[in-house]
Amino acid sequence: MDQLSVSRTPSPPDLSLVLKALRKAKGRATVGDVVADTGIGRDQVEAGLRSLLESRKGHLEVGETGTLVYRFDPRLIQRDAIPLFARLKEGAWQGFTKAFKAWIVIMLLVYFVIFVALVIAALVASQSKGGGRSSGRWSGRGRGFPNFRGFWFWYFFWSPGWGRGRPYYGHRWERRYGSRKGTPKVPFIKKVFAFVFGPDRPKPTQAQKDRSVIRLIRARRGVLTATELVQHSGIPLQEAEEELARLMVTHGGDVKVTEDGVLGYVFPELMVSAKGTVTEREPDPAWRRLEPPEEVTGNDAKANAIVAGINTFNLAAASSAPWFIFPRLGIAGDLAWIGLVWVPVIYSALFFAVPALRAIAVSRHNRLRRERNLRKVILGEVFRASLIRGKARWITLSGTRGHLRRALPTAGVKGRNARVPLEWAEERGVILSESTVPDSLVEAQLQILLAEFDGEVEEDTTSGVRYRFSSIPIQLQGGETIRKGLSLEKQKVGDIVYASDQTDQEAHERDLDAFDRELASGSDLTHLLPDTERVGYLDDFELVLSP
Repeated sequence: MDQLSVSRTPSPPDLSLVLKALRKAKGRATVGDVVADTGIGRDQVEAGLRSLLESRKGHLEVGETGTLVYRFDPRLIQRDAIPLFARLKEGAWQGFTKAFKAWIVIMLLVYFVIFVALVIAALVASQSKGGGRSSGRWSGRGRGFPNFRGFWFWYFFWSPGWGRGRPYYGHRWERRYGSRKGTPKVPFIKKVFAFVFGPDRPKPTQAQKDRSVIRLIRARRGVLTATELVQHSGIPLQEAEEELARLMVTHGGDVKVTEDGVLGYVFPELMVSAKGTVTEREPDPAWRRLEPPEEVTGNDAKANAIVAGINTFNLAAASSAPWFIFPRLGIAGDLAWIGLVWVPVIYSALFFAVPALRAIAVSRHNRLRRERNLRKVILGEVFRASLIRGKARWITLSGTRGHLRRALPTAGVKGRNARVPLEWAEERGVILSESTVPDSLVEAQLQILLAEFDGEVEEDTTSGVRYRFSSIPIQLQGGETIRKGLSLEKQKVGDIVYASDQTDQEAHERDLDAFDRELASGSDLTHLLPDTERVGYLDDFELVLSP
């Protein structure tokens, strides 16, 4: 079977010329188009285009003759570029967060201590004077004044071993990693901050995000197709193509194209190991990498109750101070009203208002997470139906719902076939259950996948609308063809698929023989499909904490 390889090229030329040519071509061009427009040598143009695949949103296309077409976003925008308005919004929020955190440190604990002392003093004054006004000013040294030497006061701000700037990812992280021997206890002030602004968000580096894909490449013998990356990550097919184009440049990859037009990304350098033959365990597929819900506070119920209780006490004490504290302690004046009423009331109201407003955004984010999770679980059924003896089978809405019942927990039921116990799901904050997914949402996801993979749809008299994804086994079989031809795991040439001295007839017969061998030996692709009815969740912090 004929294959096309993109060889390594010299260092790229001034990319401004290549970018100018791409803008004229509206982001879509071949190497020849750019050479004709710039007059630069072919090898340099190819190196420039490959370099742009790493920094700009784009991917490769393959023409019928095997010609590679580089297609970028017409605006040639940078990968992960953030719009100006979003950057300004983020900067404003960060500024407000830092300022309010400083205010929290001063206000929450200091006012709590002050109001506790004032309330105790007012109660003492009421008892000693029969509920009347105190004849003198309160000195603040009466009975019941809080003991600042207690450990609880210092633990509020700090705990031994907790470094400055260390992130707190919430109670799920604390339960999983905080119980390890030698792990410092989380300072309570971190939980106070989390109550208002939510837990710290993990920010994995690109290398950390790429680790599981590199493991997948090594597990699949150095060759990966975009369809296989969708199976692993659940991202849309176009994004998978862009990611592989970037990884190809980053990790010294090439591309191979089969006669069926299957584009395989080849990474020979990732298959070289000092330990000999590379044997990598395949990472989890998309349906075992579901997203847990984003949490409003990230704290457990106990921590939230303590924080809310302190602020509620401050709010109640400040609101009632003019009628309870002031008369009993002889406090009066504008400064008293500002310092002991208006400032703490406004602060306490904001303390509750910020998480209440954030809850709206968190709810929207979780709705998007539920949709992405549903897509991943449905992908399991789509791939299962597509990989039976290498032939795509029809799937229906009712069949997909049956798959969801088997794979997902049902509200009030402790998991079907004990695959996902409800206690396990609740502990990890599962945001997707079969009983909460309407048919319309399942059908919408099937339609999206149908468009991505150029599938088929037809109306059946018995089962209603049914769907088939014939391109999936073709793509996976193409990947297997390239793997067997290259045998990168053994660093061997593999079967001869082309010889320069053969005639056209001999080449055609060789291709037919090779294709027949592939069908005979590789038509059953179920070895590429882990159990589709066992789902799992992946917390964001696992990407930055895993070794």
